Amino acid sequence: MIRTAPRHSPEFFSVRRQVLKSLGFAGGAIVAGLAAPWGLMANSTQIATTPPNPALRVGEFNKIYDPSIGEQSRWYINDHTFIRAENGQWHLFGITHREPANPYREKFLAHATAPDLMGPWTRQSSVMHATTKYNERVVWAPYVLRHDGLYWMYYCAGGRDHAKYRIHLATSSDLWNWERHPANPMVVDGYDSRDPMAIPFNDQWLLYYVATSTPTGGNHTVKVATSPDLIHWSHQQEVFRDPEVGTYGGPTESPFVVSRNEKYYLFVCTNHGYNETAVYESATPFHWDAANLVAKFLAHAAEVIHTPDGKWFVSRAGWGQGGVYLANLTWEN
Repeated sequence: MIRTAPRHSPEFFSVRRQVLKSLGFAGGAIVAGLAAPWGLMANSTQIATTPPNPALRVGEFNKIYDPSIGEQSRWYINDHTFIRAENGQWHLFGITHREPANPYREKFLAHATAPDLMGPWTRQSSVMHATTKYNERVVWAPYVLRHDGLYWMYYCAGGRDHAKYRIHLATSSDLWNWERHPANPMVVDGYDSRDPMAIPFNDQWLLYYVATSTPTGGNHTVKVATSPDLIHWSHQQEVFRDPEVGTYGGPTESPFVVSRNEKYYLFVCTNHGYNETAVYESATPFHWDAANLVAKFLAHAAEVIHTPDGKWFVSRAGWGQGGVYLANLTWEN
């Protein structure tokens, strides 16, 4: 069994999101736990409620990287991404800052490398420092893929208007030196549109991200944009809608889509308790229904990793979590 923080009522979370709103927090991992972060974010006694006949199972999480080692204060990694270089070296990029959580001061990305996914991981110099030259107010939630000899990093750059948050692109030939794309922003949407990730589909690319049903708020959603070239994105549409209504935070964060056996699996961080990820199944990458819940496990900002030798892993991280963790992921179908 997987355990996490005690469950609270919906009213409890609603009150805490109002606290977040009053504080002005609108980060890529806003949760109801900030008002008392250490008690609410730490793993404790809650048992994840797994649906009958789950499509996947997640093993025990083990810490692979602690960003606080060598530092005089504690640091966190939040939304993050893994990418394996052509030379076999693994790279980790993620939101970072000193504890406690301070979303609007998350203005560069942590970078670490390892010879193997399980480590040992070595801290490297931070990358992608926010700059007003490119209208960047934050640097959140990176996702990196390799295509046509380049590494493509999508990330949230924020904005002055929460209804017009920007998703930017930077590219690199080596994962060390990054150049922002002159066509930025790739996508503009609200409310606090963020947490991008992309997959290929037929002759196009799909970019998923968090938003709300209208730019100024509404149902928390996952949206998708399409592109023929990873640069020009259009046809934005909603692919998943949660019944919960609001602006900041919400139960559709950190979307991650896996294509497997002609099915598509959408992983989202629910924030029903800081560490909870839900998985939904669909026959199409353009729509998921909340009724098709096929798994739940305890993780915040989960990323799915499929290694060259065919193994599957899932990660977790977050405010007050002490680093980045990995667990084995086993498909049941």
